Amino acid sequence: MGWVTAGDYEVALDDGKVVCRNAAGRRLKSVPAKLGDDPAVVGLRQLAEWLERHERQCLADVERWMVRSLPVPLDVLTRVWPDPAWRSALRDLVVTGADGEVAGFLRDADPERGLGLVDLDGDTVRIAPALVRLPHPVLLEDLEELREFAVELGVEQRAQQLFREVWHRPAGLDAEAVSVEEYAGGTFRELRFLHGRVTQLGYRVRGGYAVCSVREEGRGVEARVWVGDYEGYEETETGPLTWTDTAGQVLKLGRVGPVAWSEGMRMAAALYAGRDIEDEERAA
Repeated sequence: MGWVTAGDYEVALDDGKVVCRNAAGRRLKSVPAKLGDDPAVVGLRQLAEWLERHERQCLADVERWMVRSLPVPLDVLTRVWPDPAWRSALRDLVVTGADGEVAGFLRDADPERGLGLVDLDGDTVRIAPALVRLPHPVLLEDLEELREFAVELGVEQRAQQLFREVWHRPAGLDAEAVSVEEYAGGTFRELRFLHGRVTQLGYRVRGGYAVCSVREEGRGVEARVWVGDYEGYEETETGPLTWTDTAGQVLKLGRVGPVAWSEGMRMAAALYAGRDIEDEERAA
């Protein structure tokens, strides 16, 4: 933490907040109001806001790599690893080898020595694959065992991987069907409330649908839930869940991959969870 002069005081950033000390070196409980427009204070606050945005963006990018099954070049990881925001987002993620088998939990990325991992025996190992795979949890066969092992190791993943909610496609599913109705019919008093929930959860609204894009086995797939295509105060409800290809053609459920299925169900369930429960209880 480096101190810079601001009038008769000194200011610095500490854990994302501007702090202040007087000429005697005593740290104050708050920044004096008269320093609110001081260039040093304004600059530090702008820097804090940028760092917060940067941290959120790094985390969002790492989760997108995982959700879209995008292999990441080793060179990319070793270059961003020194950045605390990137390192925090990547640390302790499960890494798999080219064969899809779990290699370990990510602890280091070095240009000379490659990746440093804690393997499933609790030992520190090093690997240097050209492409690093951060698998979606639905693809991990021993997910429950990995979760238990992670707790034993004290693993804390900032990016949602091991403890991300997952849905598996039911064995008796009608492969020729084109929609899932499980989370349809969730009532919202106003359409803007449902649209707001879509945005709050990190999804986008396009053409009246909440959408979640996934790339799986080299092809793009989009999960969609109807949420309404106009702005107003009318009551609305969630529609059925469907999946489409890059051309917008609706896919039969038998053609939906495990990651697209899990992420689509996760979105639909999260939207449905925000429905107006009171209206449902009165109707019952």
